[in-house]
Amino acid sequence: MFFGLGFKDKKTVKELRKNQNLTAKELADKLRLDPADILKIDDLRLRDLSDPLKTKLTPILRGDYMDKMTWL
Repeated sequence: MFFGLGFKDKKTVKELRKNQNLTAKELADKLRLDPADILKIDDLRLRDLSDPLKTKLTPILRGDYMDKMTWL
């Protein structure tokens, strides 16, 4: 079995963003983009995005950025 391959390719960016409880502005701040750019790609599937943007988005939409947080 192959687990984790094809990370939710059928879901839209908006669905994945909402699963991580991120607004468009918060996601744009993490990626250092304009929130309007995030709203433009919200209705696209992750697999339909260009490779540079997909590689930036995937770790954040997967929640990998949470692994580096220090908890007190």
